Amino acid sequence: MTSPLDAALEALSRDPCAPLDLAEVALLLARDEYPVLDVDAHLGELTAMAREVQPYLRGHLAHQVQGLCRYLFHEMGFRGNPADYYDPRNSYFNQVLERRVGIPISLSAVAMAVGQRAGLTIAGIGLPGHFIVKAIDGTREIIIDPFDGGRILSRADCEQLIHHATGVVVLPGMLELTPIPLGLMIQRMLNNLRTIYQKGQDWPRAVRTLERLRQLSPDDIALRRDLGICRLHNDQPGKAIDHLQAYLHAAGDAEDRAGIEKLLSIARKMIARWN
Repeated sequence: MTSPLDAALEALSRDPCAPLDLAEVALLLARDEYPVLDVDAHLGELTAMAREVQPYLRGHLAHQVQGLCRYLFHEMGFRGNPADYYDPRNSYFNQVLERRVGIPISLSAVAMAVGQRAGLTIAGIGLPGHFIVKAIDGTREIIIDPFDGGRILSRADCEQLIHHATGVVVLPGMLELTPIPLGLMIQRMLNNLRTIYQKGQDWPRAVRTLERLRQLSPDDIALRRDLGICRLHNDQPGKAIDHLQAYLHAAGDAEDRAGIEKLLSIARKMIARWN
């Protein structure tokens, strides 16, 4: 039987803009790590927050944004966690809701989930090296940095954030603040976890996260390579061989071909020792 998460990822693989609820998909993803997680209870918590924030949303867009940010980042205490940025709990939506700390994309997801339930139009913006949101009302837009306590940003601020995160200088007039599709936002969340688990050599969780990424992007051959490498580290040489061979078959004269062939040799030797 197809699970709700499998169905959601399949829908997003076909259409990254599929009309699914960000909070629900993020909570379903968190069930991989927290199997007894009560998705409905957390969704109910978001609905309750959306009701509580209503008195703060009076007046025009600027006042509404100020009210939303005051409620979330001051009264509710949601905040960035720069001191322990790579704690995986910062990337699991249930943990962000419970602990009130997160990274830019997970705190943006909170702002989007609560704001949208309260009747605001809040869109995610995936900057290089950072994640923010913007509130929209007709032609009026206000850019918000949830990781920085709901600070209101100018376009120049966004350019500076990109430069600080990546070293890239954004030329005047070149910055695009296009809303990110849900599928790409979920992909970015998963990539954050994948990086954490690979750097920490937590191979079972790295494999699990890569398999979820493959559900979103089944034709991404680089994911086959990375899965092969992680499965080899996870003492699964047979499955590693399947992925690495598929990568070499599809990648042709890839620059890393020699390195992948060496890994295939290692995997075959592992199997030979077991037989």
